[in-house]
Amino acid sequence: MFDAFRRDIRAVLERDPAARSSLEVLLCYPGVHALVFHRLAHTLWHHGWLTMARLVSHFARFVTGIEIHPAAKLGPGLFIDHGMGVVIGETAEVGENVTIYQGVSLAGTSLKREKRHPTLGNNVVVGAGAKIIGGFKIGDGSRIGAGSVVVREVPPNSVVVGVPGRVTYRDGQRVAGEIDLNQTDLPDPVSKAIEQLVERIRALEAELETLRKTTEEERR
Repeated sequence: MFDAFRRDIRAVLERDPAARSSLEVLLCYPGVHALVFHRLAHTLWHHGWLTMARLVSHFARFVTGIEIHPAAKLGPGLFIDHGMGVVIGETAEVGENVTIYQGVSLAGTSLKREKRHPTLGNNVVVGAGAKIIGGFKIGDGSRIGAGSVVVREVPPNSVVVGVPGRVTYRDGQRVAGEIDLNQTDLPDPVSKAIEQLVERIRALEAELETLRKTTEEERR
């Protein structure tokens, strides 16, 4: 437990340039506090103390603004930055070295007692306000753009933007295992498609102009 706690602090220091010291992280980072409460609630849940686990989770939500169901499975190295409004559902699973920003929801769509919340692979970054809805997986090394709504599975090393979320690739490749916190250099697939259409229209206009001149010359 103490090893996990030290890794929580180390993850903040590595990924948040605003963090100045371990003491500051320990005292002032609600994401770290929420993880400590979750480990206690998770242990109670698996020992059959379901109501007590929910009470611990509810208290943690009151204190930190982060709601994590006691049954959710969180991997080591998770960093919840700021955290206000983050919701992680009952059957959600989070891999190693994941970064989640404020306002993120890992939500479900089914009323059945089944796997209904998403699974995040390793080194995933979820931007502020993003919603991931359903029992599918976000592949390792992927980035979810701020404000995106993801409703289907995402392959590894992908970038997702938009509503609903569309999968794009950053230059067709990513460095394996890299944690990329860049939330501004996200490609816009709609804008790219429009640019391609404009270029195609220009090419067709040029071809029509060439045909028109050829026809006029033949008539002369």
